[in-house]
Amino acid sequence: MILRLPDEQTWVELEAMRLLVLKGFAALVGPLVVLLSMLAARHFVELERLVGSPVVGEVVQAAIYFSLALLASRIVKIIFARSPKKRRRVPKLLADLITAAFFAAAFVATAGIFLGDSIGGVLAGSGLMIAVLGFAVRNVVADVLSGVAFGLDAPFRIGDWVDFDGAVKGQVVEIGWRTTRLLRRDATYMILPNSQIARQRITNYSAPRRHYRAQISVVLDHEIEVAVARQVLLDGVKLATFILDDPSPDVRAVSFGLDGITYAVRYWVPSFAEDIDCRDDVLQCIDSALRRAGIDGPRRHFRFNVGELPAAAPTDVAI
Repeated sequence: MILRLPDEQTWVELEAMRLLVLKGFAALVGPLVVLLSMLAARHFVELERLVGSPVVGEVVQAAIYFSLALLASRIVKIIFARSPKKRRRVPKLLADLITAAFFAAAFVATAGIFLGDSIGGVLAGSGLMIAVLGFAVRNVVADVLSGVAFGLDAPFRIGDWVDFDGAVKGQVVEIGWRTTRLLRRDATYMILPNSQIARQRITNYSAPRRHYRAQISVVLDHEIEVAVARQVLLDGVKLATFILDDPSPDVRAVSFGLDGITYAVRYWVPSFAEDIDCRDDVLQCIDSALRRAGIDGPRRHFRFNVGELPAAAPTDVAI
């Protein structure tokens, strides 16, 4: 039996995993200690009879609720941080949304302890103020709600290449409560409000898979047979090195026009980041293949009908 030691990359991954586990454990120690202390205070110490006031017991119960919310939020963040590298990164907004839900539940439970039956009246009385504030910050609220929808529905994630209604293309680098940030291929940084994105058509080039099919149109003269033209174009595109070999590229005749026959050369791109390089490589290989085969591009054909001109109509001249 031969034992093989892990290589350097494996050691680096193991060390990173160990540090991640230690960091996650350190993040759980504080909330866990507080939770255990409050549980011990509630179950093993008769605070109400010792102090003579029920407020102490209510404070302990409230501390239990908030320590549970903090502990649950830390666990959620650790789970998201340990997601496999091959999967798309989970937006930070989703973890923040779950954390906010935990603390909102703890707040409602604490308010129920201190206010009792009067909590419904307090919430009803503050409804008008909430409505006024909501109208004043309606744009901000629309952005936040759209960001919450993005976190739940996940039409795109961090690292995805997206196209917003054909106007903006880029890689998602951050998804926040109000805005989504893109890094475009020309290295410009673009910040878009979430409510504006929600009203547009979204094309995600990275989901469900990173590779996708693209195509270019080539117009050749009518004098070239379709079978010959397709074979020459296919031989040319197969020489491209940036595109994927599997699935294999293909060529289809699309239409007949005045300028010539239009062919669609279809090929598979590994990722949107390599789209321009793939297109350039495919065009260069097709151009070389056409030149080797002695095929020129389309030419416009003009036909002139030469004949006798019609006789001029007689003109009446007054004398």
